[in-house]
Amino acid sequence: MDYAQLAEQFLQDGYANMRGGPQRRIDESMRGEGFVLFFLSTHGDGVQPSDISNAMNVSTARIAAALNALENKGLITRNIDKGDRRRILVAMTPEGKQLAQQRQQNMLEHTTRMFELLGEDDAVAFVRIMGKLRDIAPKMGLLG
Repeated sequence: MDYAQLAEQFLQDGYANMRGGPQRRIDESMRGEGFVLFFLSTHGDGVQPSDISNAMNVSTARIAAALNALENKGLITRNIDKGDRRRILVAMTPEGKQLAQQRQQNMLEHTTRMFELLGEDDAVAFVRIMGKLRDIAPKMGLLG
């Protein structure tokens, strides 16, 4: 098997999918403000910005910019921790929780539709392979 040729085809297909396919919508929802809302929805109130930064593997400055935008939209609040006044805690507003839930539902619907179009065997194989990729990524130096 020519793995280099297979890798080239994979990258070409991946690029085509990123330009406008369903994977692009999924990827976009897991970056920036969308990721912050998703992270907060799964970790509850009282999250420190550094926790979000570490989870995304991006700078605290980038997180601060995303938090500023979300706060300006009324989707999150930042408050001083009463137990440790040096810490800032981030929480979602009711509007933020509603938007996060709506986005998560949309992402689930898009992914479900993608799996339906793939068919049962390919969908199961895709999820299995994505799990393997997640497991080998740290060994390749692709993830923290």
